[in-house]
Amino acid sequence: MHDMDADQAEGKDRNFVTSLARGLEILRCYRDNEPSLTNSDFSDRTGLPKATISRLTYTLCELGYLVADERVGTYRLGAGVLQLGFGVLASMDINDRAKQEMQALRRGPNSYITVALGEQHGLDVVYLATANSSEGVSLSIRVGSRLPVFHSAIGRAILVGMEEDHREAVFEIAGRQDPEVEAEGREHYAEAKAEFGDKGFCTGYGRWRSDVNGIAVPVFSLTGARTYGLNVGGPSFRVKKRQLESVYAPLLIKAAEAISVRR
Repeated sequence: MHDMDADQAEGKDRNFVTSLARGLEILRCYRDNEPSLTNSDFSDRTGLPKATISRLTYTLCELGYLVADERVGTYRLGAGVLQLGFGVLASMDINDRAKQEMQALRRGPNSYITVALGEQHGLDVVYLATANSSEGVSLSIRVGSRLPVFHSAIGRAILVGMEEDHREAVFEIAGRQDPEVEAEGREHYAEAKAEFGDKGFCTGYGRWRSDVNGIAVPVFSLTGARTYGLNVGGPSFRVKKRQLESVYAPLLIKAAEAISVRR
């Protein structure tokens, strides 16, 4: 399970509904370029018995969150998931305010620049909005793409901007996965905090992917209850560190301030 083992969580909290958690875990099994999965795939990725998986997939199909192809025994995500996703995006006060600023950043001097807004989920950052480069050879990203929270510029920026209790919750998730992952995450956060204090942004030069350069800053919801990240980046052979820090960093910081303005 991505955040916490369902049985472990149930043992800690009597209000925790294990069956609901497992159903959501099934929906999170899909990865990029995977339109369909089998019950065996779900079982391998969740560690749940196939009999349990069969009941969960049947229920999710009945609710419209999965669609079964009985000929080959596979499942694809259904319209119910899209409805939930669009409902979440529509409820976020930050998306509309971010769109104009993101488009302005993308229209900057480097046509290979891509811009994204993301939020932490577990040990990942999930992209909520993107403004992709129009160049044929560029960094292509999409809503729903995931990046590692400790190893990406946007993840490190989110950690820096978080309230301490929220940040500790992320480290707790890492610790349940592996104490070494938690220790490494704390090291990355310390580096990011120092870098942000010095430069006003966090960097990622080949850290997430060897062929990608990027910088990021935290962005806050109107209420201050949620922390997001805003990044600019692109292929390292077209998007250089010097231009990112001298040209795009001031624009990025200004955009984040505009998006985070309290009403």
